[in-house]
Amino acid sequence: MRSAVVNHKAPSPHSQLDFFQALPGDLAPRDAQDLMAYPFFSLAKSRRLKPIDFKAGPIVIRVEAVAEHGMATIWDADILIWVASQIVEARDAGLRTSRLMAATPYEILTFIGRGVSRRDYDRLKSALDRLQSTTVATSIRQPTERRMHRFSWINEWKERADHRGRPLGLELILPDWFYATVLEDALVLTIDRAYFSLTGGLERWLYRLVRKHGGRQEHGWSFSLTHLHAKSGSLSPLKHFTYDLRDIVRRQPLPGYRLELDRSLDAPPRLSFAPTGEASVPRARHQRHANTCSGGKL
Repeated sequence: MRSAVVNHKAPSPHSQLDFFQALPGDLAPRDAQDLMAYPFFSLAKSRRLKPIDFKAGPIVIRVEAVAEHGMATIWDADILIWVASQIVEARDAGLRTSRLMAATPYEILTFIGRGVSRRDYDRLKSALDRLQSTTVATSIRQPTERRMHRFSWINEWKERADHRGRPLGLELILPDWFYATVLEDALVLTIDRAYFSLTGGLERWLYRLVRKHGGRQEHGWSFSLTHLHAKSGSLSPLKHFTYDLRDIVRRQPLPGYRLELDRSLDAPPRLSFAPTGEASVPRARHQRHANTCSGGKL
C-alpha cells in the first residue's frame, strides 16, 4: 500500500516547502522530454569540465561544471528519472507533490538498477554532488531566447538522521524548472526499464533521443550523423562518433527500437530508427527530414 505524502512542513530554512516522502513500490520509469531531446549531460564516465554549448533556432543551452566534481553525467541523470517517476506517480494518484523530497539510498539505487553496497552508496552521493554543482542556463520554456533560466539539477541535498544520529536517508530540493517540467503531463514519457541496463553513454543518450522523437510512428524517424553529433554534446570527434554509432547499429542494444544507417551516395549518411515489430526500418521520408538539418529547431 502506498504511503501518503507527509503534510507537515519541512524544518527551517525551507519551512515554505511541503515534505514529500518517496512512494514505495515498482513505479514505471518516466523521463522528461526536454532532457531526452537536448544535450544536458556528459556522455563520458571520465570527468568533464568543458562546457556544453548548444544552439538550434530559439533553443539555447549552456551547461557548466566545477573542477571539484565535474559535469553531471547521463548515469547521474538516472536519479532525475527516479524523481520524475515519483512525482508523476504521486500526481496521478491525487497526492500532493513537492520540490522537497526524501528517500533512502536503497529506494533510489534499486529503482535505477544499481547495487546497494557501500561503494554504490558512495557513488550515489558523488552523483548527487555532480547534479548539485552542475549549472544549466537555457531558453527552453522561456518567453524569449534572451531570457535564460539558470539552475542546478538539485538545489540542495543532505543526509538525514534522527535525534540519536541514526541515518534516515536522503533529502533533496529540486529546481523550479525541472519540477515544472515533470508536473506537465505532456512533457514526460514512460521509458523502458531496460534503459538502466545500457552501459554506454552514447547508447543511453541515443535511446532517450529515439524514444523522444521515434514514439510509435509507423515509419520511424531519421537524423543526419553530423546533426546527431552536434545534438549529443559529445567531445568525441565526428569520425569517432560515427564509428561508435556504427557499432551501436551493429549490436542493436536499444530496447524497443531498431536502428539502420542510410549510406546513400547522393546524400550525407543518416541514422534511421523505428519501433521494433516493423519488417524493416524504412528510409525516412523527405518531410521527416524538414526539421533535422543543421541549425533547425528540434
